[in-house]
This record gives sequence, structure tokens and C-alpha cells, in this order.
Amino acid sequence: MHEHIPLSIPHVSGEEMKYMKQAIDTNWVAPLGPNVDEMERLAMEFTGAAAALATNSGTAAIHLSLAALDIGQGDTVFCQSFTFAASANPIVYQGATPVFIDSEPDTWNMSPQALQRALQDAAAKEKLPKAVIVVHLYGQSAKMAELQALTDRYGVPIIEDAAESLGATYHGKQTGTIGKAGIFSFNGNKIITTSGGGMLVSDDIAFIEKARKLSTQAKEQAPYYLHESIGFNYRMSNVSAGIGIAQFGVLPKRILTKRFIFDYYSKHLVSNTAIQMHSEFTGTYNNYWLTTLTLDVNPHDVMQVMARHNIETRLLWKPMHTQPCFAGCAFYAHEVNETSISEQLFATGLCLPSTTSLTESDLARVVATLNTAVQAIQEKREIEV
Repeated sequence: MHEHIPLSIPHVSGEEMKYMKQAIDTNWVAPLGPNVDEMERLAMEFTGAAAALATNSGTAAIHLSLAALDIGQGDTVFCQSFTFAASANPIVYQGATPVFIDSEPDTWNMSPQALQRALQDAAAKEKLPKAVIVVHLYGQSAKMAELQALTDRYGVPIIEDAAESLGATYHGKQTGTIGKAGIFSFNGNKIITTSGGGMLVSDDIAFIEKARKLSTQAKEQAPYYLHESIGFNYRMSNVSAGIGIAQFGVLPKRILTKRFIFDYYSKHLVSNTAIQMHSEFTGTYNNYWLTTLTLDVNPHDVMQVMARHNIETRLLWKPMHTQPCFAGCAFYAHEVNETSISEQLFATGLCLPSTTSLTESDLARVVATLNTAVQAIQEKREIEV
């Protein structure tokens, strides 16, 4: 059996122990500390955001952004449907109701066409959303100019879920810094990692400071523990931040490697007409966190064949409007009375191994196995392992 080829796992820089040891040697092993301060500084320096808040997860950063906007019971939040559940769950944490918006076919992200209809309907009902959560999936920026023109018209802030797109840009601007606020994830499978962690960024310093207070149980300035509002325990640990400092040092290199992986796959799969690569949209720079594609055969069948060859792949996200936990939530499709783009993508799409430590030999094995798998499925025959 061949060695396992993972989908996306951490790739350490070799400098992580230096900063972790520093935290331990100085006894800064509790949440907060100089490493956390440095992580926030690095995030601001890299993205150009005016303020940053390090959190223990990207999900926590989304939750804090909604809490800082005072979203609560009876409110609605529009959210991209084609995403991971962590984009939408914090809406429910706050007691608000999600309304799901379909994707468009170019970027696979929020459809301006669907968002326009949703906002028009909400305005007619005098029930505008308190925020719109736009996701930059797989490292590809959404069509932010079109989306922001719509939200600005109605005075609704955009929260950018840039969990997967650190280092990706939209017309030269870093994702996560275009709307009211943006979030990043440093989970173990992301382009850089703190083991688990996240970051909330914004040019609105007061907004970040409000979120910062909420992230530490909303403690008031007093000689005792005083709480006038409900808060959370959402700060990043100083030890985890030490890992992140080292990872930030290799971020530009990791982005180039992710792009090399995509280019390799594209070059070596171009002759297979049953495979369509999802490449970056005009005016954007994709970090290609995961290389994704659509197929003319059942992707689940392909995934099973790849798994038998010890190669990890993954189906694309199952849209939130089709998830049982969100049954009954409103959904706006890209085209009226048509099958949603997000459902079409889920039915046809696949993620390929994209770990930055993969060798060209690994990539060649993925290509060869994928081509063989697609051909075998088309011919309805078994292939040998």
C-alpha cells in the first residue's frame, strides 16, 4: 500500500519551539501575553487592517463580530449557504435567524443576484438583516464590489469569513479587510496554524475594542469582577500564539506553494475533459488553500477510489440551506426557480490534496490515480489497488 497522502495538514516552519519555549521559560502559558500581542501586530502588518483581536478559533471571531454588532433575538443575518457550518452557527448562538444566500458560478461565493432579491424582500417587509456574512471559499475572494454596493445601499454591514483565504486578495486588497470586519482561522488544516485559533480584524478600532472586552467575559474596569453584559472566554493562548508567530514567518512561502500545487494539477489534468479546475477569478489572487474542481462523474465515487489508494480527498461543502439543523430557514437561489448553484457544486465537486509539504512525486500520484479513477467510473469498471 502506498503512503497516505493527506488533504491538508499542518506544515511546521521549524521555528515554533523557539517561541513556545520562550512562553514557557517566562511562565506566559496562560491566555494572553507578548506572543498574542505579536500575533495581532503581525496580522495588522500583513493585512493592513487598523486593529486585530486574536481568538481561540475562527468561529469565536465570527461570534464576537455579531455580538459586537449587538445582534440578538428577533434579528436576521444573511449568510452564504455554500460554506462550513461555523459560518452560520454563531448567528444562532446570538438568538438570531439565518437567511441563506446562494453562490454564483464564477467564484462559488455569494451571488450578488440572489443577495439583491433578498435585500429587496427584506426592505419591503421593513426587516433588513443586521449583517451579511460573505465567505471567501477555498481561498477565492467573493465579488466584493458588487456585494458591498448592495449592502451599502441598505446600510447593512458585511462580515467577511476569510477563514480559508488569508493572503488572498481582491483587486489588490486583502480579503477580510474590505467589509466592516473580517475573520481568519488558524485551525490545523489552514494555510498557517496555531493548532487552533483565529483572528478578528477591522479598520474600526472601537469595534475591535468592544469585541476585545466581550472576548474576556466582558469584565468592567473595577477593583472586583464586575459584569454589566454577557461575555465570552474567546482569547488565544500565549503558547498557541508562539506557534502562530513562527507560521506567519513562512506565510508568503506557503501561499506560493499552494499556488504551485494548483498549477501542477491544472497542467497535468488539462487533457481530461471530465475534470474542470476551479481557478481564480479576474482581479483576484487566490491562495488556493485547497485545490478544487468539478467532475462529469460522481465525486463520491471518485473519493472512494482515491481512498482505496490511500489518497485523501473531500467533497465540497454541503450547502447550509440543505442541512437538517437549519431546516425552515429562508434561502435565495442564484436564479429563481432553478436548482441552486451551491447544490450543483456539492453534487459535482471535489477537493484534492493540498498540503504544502507534498512532493512532486505525491502530486504525480494524485494526478495518475484521479485520471484512472475517472476513466474507470466512466467505463463502469473496477480498478486495481
